[in-house]
Amino acid sequence: MNFLKKYRHTLAIPAYGILYLLAFQYVEQRSVRHHIIHMKIDDYIPFCEYFIVPYFLWFIFIAATVFYFAFINKNKKEYWQLVLSLGIGMTLFIIISLIFPNGQELRPSLSGDSIFIEMVRYLYKIDTPTNIFPSIHVFNTVACCIAVFRHRGFRFKRLVPIAAGILGTLIVLSTIFLKQHTLLDVVGAVVLNVFCYQLLYKPKAVQEKQPARVRV
Repeated sequence: MNFLKKYRHTLAIPAYGILYLLAFQYVEQRSVRHHIIHMKIDDYIPFCEYFIVPYFLWFIFIAATVFYFAFINKNKKEYWQLVLSLGIGMTLFIIISLIFPNGQELRPSLSGDSIFIEMVRYLYKIDTPTNIFPSIHVFNTVACCIAVFRHRGFRFKRLVPIAAGILGTLIVLSTIFLKQHTLLDVVGAVVLNVFCYQLLYKPKAVQEKQPARVRV
Protein backbone atom coordinates (compact mmCIF):
# COMPACT_ATOMS: atom_id res chain seq x y z
CA MET A 1 0.00 0.00 0.00
CA ASN A 2 2.81 2.39 0.85
CA PHE A 3 4.50 1.49 -2.44
CA LEU A 4 1.39 2.41 -4.43
CA LYS A 5 1.04 5.66 -2.54
CA LYS A 6 4.68 6.56 -3.04
CA TYR A 7 4.74 5.77 -6.73
CA ARG A 8 1.15 6.53 -7.72
CA HIS A 9 2.46 9.12 -10.16
CA THR A 10 3.88 6.27 -12.25
CA LEU A 11 0.39 4.89 -12.97
CA ALA A 12 0.21 7.41 -15.81
CA ILE A 13 2.75 5.31 -17.73
CA PRO A 14 0.77 2.03 -18.07
CA ALA A 15 -2.52 3.93 -18.41
CA TYR A 16 -1.28 5.96 -21.36
CA GLY A 17 0.69 3.01 -22.74
CA ILE A 18 -2.46 0.91 -23.10
CA LEU A 19 -4.35 3.75 -24.82
CA TYR A 20 -1.44 4.44 -27.15
CA LEU A 21 -1.04 0.79 -28.18
CA LEU A 22 -4.76 0.51 -28.91
CA ALA A 23 -4.67 3.69 -30.99
CA PHE A 24 -1.52 2.59 -32.82
CA GLN A 25 -3.02 -0.81 -33.58
CA TYR A 26 -6.05 0.94 -35.06
CA VAL A 27 -4.08 3.26 -37.36
CA GLU A 28 -1.92 0.34 -38.49
CA GLN A 29 -4.77 -2.03 -39.28
CA ARG A 30 -7.27 0.30 -40.96
CA SER A 31 -7.52 0.04 -44.72
CA VAL A 32 -6.57 3.43 -46.16
CA ARG A 33 -4.40 4.87 -48.91
CA HIS A 34 -0.97 5.81 -47.61
CA HIS A 35 0.88 8.85 -48.91
CA ILE A 36 4.47 7.90 -49.74
CA ILE A 37 7.08 10.12 -48.11
CA HIS A 38 10.35 10.45 -49.98
CA MET A 39 13.24 12.87 -50.28
CA LYS A 40 15.90 12.74 -52.99
CA ILE A 41 18.62 12.60 -50.34
CA ASP A 42 17.14 9.32 -49.05
CA ASP A 43 18.42 7.62 -52.20
CA TYR A 44 22.00 8.58 -51.37
CA ILE A 45 21.94 7.20 -47.84
CA PRO A 46 23.36 3.65 -47.93
CA PHE A 47 21.80 0.70 -46.19
CA CYS A 48 23.89 -0.60 -43.28
CA GLU A 49 22.69 -3.65 -41.38
CA TYR A 50 25.02 -3.06 -38.42
CA PHE A 51 22.80 -0.22 -37.25
CA ILE A 52 20.26 -2.85 -36.21
CA VAL A 53 22.12 -3.05 -32.88
CA PRO A 54 21.51 0.54 -31.73
CA TYR A 55 18.04 0.38 -33.29
CA PHE A 56 17.03 -2.44 -30.95
CA LEU A 57 18.91 -0.87 -28.03
CA TRP A 58 16.30 1.89 -28.29
CA PHE A 59 13.86 -0.24 -26.30
CA ILE A 60 16.31 -0.63 -23.42
CA PHE A 61 17.35 3.03 -23.54
CA ILE A 62 13.78 4.36 -23.38
CA ALA A 63 12.72 1.88 -20.69
CA ALA A 64 15.80 2.54 -18.54
CA THR A 65 15.41 6.32 -18.80
CA VAL A 66 11.72 6.29 -17.92
CA PHE A 67 12.36 3.83 -15.07
CA TYR A 68 15.09 6.05 -13.62
CA PHE A 69 12.99 9.20 -13.64
CA ALA A 70 9.93 7.33 -12.36
CA PHE A 71 11.40 5.27 -9.52
CA ILE A 72 14.93 6.48 -8.72
CA ASN A 73 15.01 10.21 -9.33
CA LYS A 74 13.20 12.05 -6.53
CA ASN A 75 12.48 15.14 -8.61
CA LYS A 76 8.89 14.60 -9.75
CA LYS A 77 8.94 17.72 -11.91
CA GLU A 78 11.65 16.16 -14.09
CA TYR A 79 9.59 12.98 -14.25
CA TRP A 80 6.50 14.82 -15.45
CA GLN A 81 8.50 16.86 -17.94
CA LEU A 82 9.77 13.65 -19.52
CA VAL A 83 6.49 11.74 -19.39
CA LEU A 84 4.43 14.65 -20.72
CA SER A 85 6.95 15.23 -23.49
CA LEU A 86 6.71 11.58 -24.55
CA GLY A 87 2.93 11.64 -24.24
CA ILE A 88 2.46 14.82 -26.27
CA GLY A 89 4.76 13.65 -29.04
CA MET A 90 3.25 10.18 -29.30
CA THR A 91 -0.29 11.58 -29.24
CA LEU A 92 0.50 14.05 -32.03
CA PHE A 93 2.03 11.15 -33.98
CA ILE A 94 -1.27 9.23 -33.73
CA ILE A 95 -3.24 12.31 -34.81
CA ILE A 96 -0.95 12.87 -37.81
CA SER A 97 -1.27 9.20 -38.77
CA LEU A 98 -5.07 9.48 -38.65
CA ILE A 99 -5.22 12.67 -40.69
CA PHE A 100 -2.34 11.92 -43.06
CA PRO A 101 -1.72 8.17 -43.43
CA ASN A 102 1.83 7.84 -44.68
CA GLY A 103 4.51 5.33 -45.54
CA GLN A 104 7.80 4.76 -47.34
CA GLU A 105 9.23 2.48 -50.03
CA LEU A 106 12.92 2.56 -49.15
CA ARG A 107 13.48 -0.96 -47.85
CA PRO A 108 16.01 -2.92 -49.92
CA SER A 109 15.96 -6.59 -50.86
CA LEU A 110 18.04 -8.36 -48.23
CA SER A 111 20.70 -10.89 -49.15
CA GLY A 112 23.03 -12.87 -46.94
CA ASP A 113 22.53 -14.77 -43.71
CA SER A 114 24.61 -12.89 -41.16
CA ILE A 115 23.12 -12.33 -37.72
CA PHE A 116 22.69 -8.63 -38.51
CA ILE A 117 20.81 -9.32 -41.74
CA GLU A 118 18.61 -11.83 -39.95
CA MET A 119 17.82 -9.22 -37.30
CA VAL A 120 16.86 -6.73 -40.01
CA ARG A 121 14.66 -9.36 -41.66
CA TYR A 122 12.92 -9.86 -38.33
CA LEU A 123 12.46 -6.11 -37.95
CA TYR A 124 10.97 -5.77 -41.42
CA LYS A 125 8.64 -8.67 -40.63
CA ILE A 126 7.22 -7.24 -37.41
CA ASP A 127 7.25 -3.54 -38.31
CA THR A 128 5.36 -2.20 -41.31
CA PRO A 129 6.75 0.69 -43.40
CA THR A 130 3.59 2.71 -42.74
CA ASN A 131 2.74 5.56 -40.35
CA ILE A 132 6.33 6.68 -40.10
CA PHE A 133 6.01 10.47 -39.76
CA PRO A 134 7.32 11.78 -37.46
CA SER A 135 9.68 9.06 -36.31
CA ILE A 136 8.72 8.00 -32.79
CA HIS A 137 12.04 6.18 -32.58
CA VAL A 138 13.79 9.53 -33.04
CA PHE A 139 11.34 11.61 -31.02
CA ASN A 140 11.46 9.42 -27.91
CA THR A 141 15.25 9.15 -28.15
CA VAL A 142 15.74 12.92 -28.25
CA ALA A 143 13.16 13.46 -25.49
CA CYS A 144 15.01 11.05 -23.20
CA CYS A 145 18.37 12.61 -24.07
CA ILE A 146 17.02 16.05 -23.15
CA ALA A 147 15.86 14.71 -19.78
CA VAL A 148 19.24 13.09 -19.16
CA PHE A 149 21.23 16.17 -20.24
CA ARG A 150 19.23 18.47 -17.94
CA HIS A 151 19.39 16.17 -14.91
CA ARG A 152 22.16 16.89 -12.40
CA GLY A 153 21.69 14.00 -9.99
CA PHE A 154 23.63 11.23 -11.71
CA ARG A 155 26.46 9.66 -9.72
CA PHE A 156 28.70 9.80 -12.77
CA LYS A 157 27.67 13.28 -13.91
CA ARG A 158 29.67 13.35 -17.13
CA LEU A 159 29.71 9.69 -18.13
CA VAL A 160 25.95 9.15 -18.24
CA PRO A 161 25.07 12.16 -20.45
CA ILE A 162 27.97 11.39 -22.80
CA ALA A 163 26.93 7.73 -23.09
CA ALA A 164 23.30 8.76 -23.64
CA GLY A 165 24.36 11.25 -26.30
CA ILE A 166 26.44 8.68 -28.19
CA LEU A 167 23.76 5.99 -28.04
CA GLY A 168 21.06 8.52 -28.92
CA THR A 169 22.99 9.66 -31.98
CA LEU A 170 23.47 6.06 -33.15
CA ILE A 171 19.77 5.33 -32.66
CA VAL A 172 18.76 8.35 -34.72
CA LEU A 173 21.19 7.37 -37.48
CA SER A 174 19.95 3.78 -37.40
CA THR A 175 16.47 4.84 -38.49
CA ILE A 176 17.74 6.10 -41.85
CA PHE A 177 20.60 3.63 -42.42
CA LEU A 178 18.20 0.71 -41.90
CA LYS A 179 15.73 2.36 -44.29
CA GLN A 180 13.09 2.44 -41.58
CA HIS A 181 12.50 6.16 -42.03
CA THR A 182 13.07 8.96 -44.48
CA LEU A 183 15.13 11.97 -43.53
CA LEU A 184 11.91 13.98 -43.38
CA ASP A 185 10.65 11.70 -40.59
CA VAL A 186 13.77 12.49 -38.58
CA VAL A 187 13.49 16.23 -39.16
CA GLY A 188 9.80 16.13 -38.22
CA ALA A 189 10.62 14.35 -34.97
CA VAL A 190 13.29 16.91 -34.06
CA VAL A 191 10.90 19.79 -34.78
CA LEU A 192 8.34 18.12 -32.53
CA ASN A 193 11.01 17.82 -29.83
CA VAL A 194 11.71 21.55 -30.09
CA PHE A 195 7.99 22.25 -29.63
CA CYS A 196 7.77 20.03 -26.53
CA TYR A 197 10.97 21.53 -25.11
CA GLN A 198 9.61 25.06 -25.49
CA LEU A 199 6.34 23.99 -23.88
CA LEU A 200 7.69 21.99 -20.93
CA TYR A 201 11.24 23.14 -20.23
CA LYS A 202 11.68 26.65 -21.63
CA PRO A 203 9.21 28.53 -19.37
CA LYS A 204 11.44 27.83 -16.37
CA ALA A 205 14.52 29.12 -18.17
CA VAL A 206 12.70 32.31 -19.23
CA GLN A 207 11.41 32.86 -15.72
CA GLU A 208 14.89 32.51 -14.23
CA LYS A 209 16.26 35.17 -16.59
CA GLN A 210 13.66 37.75 -15.60
CA PRO A 211 14.96 40.34 -13.09
CA ALA A 212 13.43 40.35 -9.65
CA ARG A 213 10.63 42.87 -9.20
CA VAL A 214 11.11 45.60 -6.64
CA ARG A 215 8.03 46.59 -4.74
CA VAL A 216 7.62 50.27 -4.01
